[in-house]
Amino acid sequence: MNNIQGQTATPSDRYIRQIRFAPLGVEGQQRLASACVLVCGCGALGSTLANLLVRAGVGHVRIVDRDVVDVTNLPRQVLFDEADAQAAAPKAIAAAEKLRRVNSACHIEPVVADVQPANIEQLCNGVDAIVDGTDNFETRFLLNDYAVYRGIPWVYGGCIGADGQTMTIIPGHTACLRCLIAECPLPGSTPTCDTEGILGPTVGVVASLQALEAIKILSGNRAAVSRFLTVVELWDGRIHQIDVSDLRHRTDCPTCKRRQFPFLSQRQGSRAAVLCGRNAVQLSFQEATANLDDLSERLGRVGQVSRNQYLLRVKVEQFDLTVFPDARVIVSGTDDPAVARTVCAKYIGL
Repeated sequence: MNNIQGQTATPSDRYIRQIRFAPLGVEGQQRLASACVLVCGCGALGSTLANLLVRAGVGHVRIVDRDVVDVTNLPRQVLFDEADAQAAAPKAIAAAEKLRRVNSACHIEPVVADVQPANIEQLCNGVDAIVDGTDNFETRFLLNDYAVYRGIPWVYGGCIGADGQTMTIIPGHTACLRCLIAECPLPGSTPTCDTEGILGPTVGVVASLQALEAIKILSGNRAAVSRFLTVVELWDGRIHQIDVSDLRHRTDCPTCKRRQFPFLSQRQGSRAAVLCGRNAVQLSFQEATANLDDLSERLGRVGQVSRNQYLLRVKVEQFDLTVFPDARVIVSGTDDPAVARTVCAKYIGL
């Protein structure tokens, strides 16, 4: 029965339809209310994840993102509107403002930051799970390093075009991301949403699968967590599930078997240097190379490309990008490393 107008709903009234789902129940809902989750990235996947988890009654949702809202985000990033884009509002802040109106009982903690080895300990402090809303593999490999190191469950997800995939990682019990993907893809070797496109419904499906896995973890239902890599090809209407339950036993994983954490210790990954007097940032990727031929073809879809045997240049938005074969990228038009990383993630892929 609906509440009489003017009366305040109790928590049990608000979540009654969730509580009536027997595997969750009252105890599971109470666990959600006392749980803390980190939503890492608040773009397409992250904004949908944050929305679903706050509405589900997770008590503390920490949202970290380095970017601002742009009008091109609006077709798929569900927490933002035209006013946010016009104001170039930080995504974490804009998301928190919306979500506080959705569920005042939930503590929403926005953090405007670039996730790095130097701050990941602070960002993950006190969390019971991490959900992946990032836009690049470097950050995902860092999350995987930290989650395995600290024993924190996390849910990987990614999508492009009409395709996506997700996998739940319970350190010590399931395969980790590095069991599945042995090495972080080289800069420029993977397509990005800005060069290949992305459809909003793809985001909704992948984020919903991720959110459900997070709800299982946070409500104390780890036994129900999926042991599959779920791959969706939505344009063709196909969903595949690949059993990865034994993957950690079949690989000599450097992360969860040998306890090596190169992204956490900064032995791998990118380094940023502000170029004095040039309004530019150089990103250097350790032990990496860039295929300028592949990049030239892909970036030609979004900007005017010029290149020679030594480098490639392209102008996108208000930025000029110069890419070298040794995987150095100079982003001209900003002196903010976080902005430079965002631009590289969008157009080159990290």
